[in-house]
Amino acid sequence: MVWPRQRAVRWLLPATSCWPQTSRLSRFPALPFGLFCSTPGIAVARCVPQKMSAYMLLTGNPISAQEALRSGLVSKVVPEDKLQEETDHVVSAIKAKSKSVVALGKKFFYRQIQLGIEDAYSEGERVMLHNLQYRDSQEGINAFAEKRKPHWEHSDQKV
Repeated sequence: MVWPRQRAVRWLLPATSCWPQTSRLSRFPALPFGLFCSTPGIAVARCVPQKMSAYMLLTGNPISAQEALRSGLVSKVVPEDKLQEETDHVVSAIKAKSKSVVALGKKFFYRQIQLGIEDAYSEGERVMLHNLQYRDSQEGINAFAEKRKPHWEHSDQKV
């Protein structure tokens, strides 16, 4: 979640977050006072298209919340008075999942981005087969089939 009044880290936080959201009032500047954002720029350049990240880093000019959304810096823009509610909604959705499965998925997501497409599919197949052996995965499949809420162990123990 990105509040409109954050200062120096205003665009670094969403660049390093999994699902950054912001309010419509937020603006995302670089530092316009003689310090190039070399290390923060690493995260920005990896989540924002090259031309937008270069614009942000080289000019220091702020971009709006809508520009941040279009460029992929944030995943959602909501009214400021709804930001906490929306963040709570996303957190609740993640918390409703098995912690072990979410951890596995998050690790794989970031790893596969660095791979070529063929290697990513190959690794994805390996991870999915591994994941299917989790007790929590079997519980999720059974709960879905039985039309009930799953009861997670939050463990990567295998069946």
